[in-house]
Amino acid sequence: MGGEYVCTLSPELVQRAKDEINEVPERRAADIEHIRDWLKHQPHINARMDDWTILRFLRGCKFSLERTKEKLDMFYTCKTLCPEWYKNRDPQDKKMRAILELGVVLPLRGYDPMGRKVLFCRWGIYDPKEVTMDELIKSTSMIMDVLMDEDEQTSLVGINMLGDCEGLTFSHAVAFTPAHAKKSMVMWQDGYPMRPKGLNYINTPAAFDTVFNIFRSFMKEKMKKRVHIHGSDMESLYKQVPREMLPVEYGGTNGTVEEIKNYWLQRLDARRDWLLEDEKYCVDESKRPGKPKTSAELFGIEGSFRKLDVD
Repeated sequence: MGGEYVCTLSPELVQRAKDEINEVPERRAADIEHIRDWLKHQPHINARMDDWTILRFLRGCKFSLERTKEKLDMFYTCKTLCPEWYKNRDPQDKKMRAILELGVVLPLRGYDPMGRKVLFCRWGIYDPKEVTMDELIKSTSMIMDVLMDEDEQTSLVGINMLGDCEGLTFSHAVAFTPAHAKKSMVMWQDGYPMRPKGLNYINTPAAFDTVFNIFRSFMKEKMKKRVHIHGSDMESLYKQVPREMLPVEYGGTNGTVEEIKNYWLQRLDARRDWLLEDEKYCVDESKRPGKPKTSAELFGIEGSFRKLDVD
C-alpha cells in the first residue's frame, strides 16, 4: 500500500479501533503527518514514509505519539543490527526457496472468532542440520512482513499463534540459542508494531520445555499470560483456535497445507522487489544524535541469565 491510506476496515472494526486503540478517524491524517515530520528530522533513520507503514506503528502503540516514535526507532535499529535476518530477503534464492517450500510458518486463511489471523507454525518439520536458525527466522520475517503489509485487519486485531511441535527434537532445541531467543523477543515485543494475542502449542515433546523456558525468560508478563500449552489435547486447542480454521491435515476444513503454502509462495514472489528494496530502510548509527546503539546493549543476555540463576 503506497501513498495515501484508504481504510478497508468494516464499520465494526473501525469502532473497535476507536474503543481499543484510541484511533480517531478524523485525527488519523494529522497523527500520521506528525510522525512523518518527526521521521524527517531523524538524521539516523531512513524509514518508509508512506501513510500505511506509519499508521501500522501508530496502531501498534495505541496512538501514543511518543511510543510510536520509540517503536519506529527500535524497529529500524533492530533490523539494522540483524542483517542475517533482514538482508537479501529473496524468495527466489535457491536456499531460501527450499526453506519456504517446507511451509514451516503458514498464516491460515480467514480469522478466528476474535478477528485475529492465525499463524500456524510447524517447528519440528525442518532438519536443523540443513537449515540454520537464522535462515529459518529470516524466512519467517519475510512472511510476517508481507502479511502485515497486506492485511489491514491484522494491524488492529493482532495475531493468534499456533505452534505444532510434533517432531521437535533436542537438535532443534540446541539450534535455538538464548541469543536467538533474546534477539527475536526484543524484535517482536519492542520493534514490531503487532503483538501475538495468543500463543498456543500442541504436540509438545520433552525438547519443547528446553526451548520454551529460554523463550519465556525474555517474555513480558503480559505475553506470558497469553500462553496456552495444550499438549495432545486438541479439544483444549479448539477453544482457542476453532477446528474448522485448521488445514485439512489437522482435522480442519481450511484448505490443505500445500494450498496454503503455495498461496504464500505466490504472495512472496509478487512482493519480491518490495522485500529486496526493504533492506535500505535502516539506521545509520554514525548519524544518531547522542550515543550509538549496539547489539550488546539491545541483545546482550548476560544480565538476564544471571537473574535466571538466582530464581
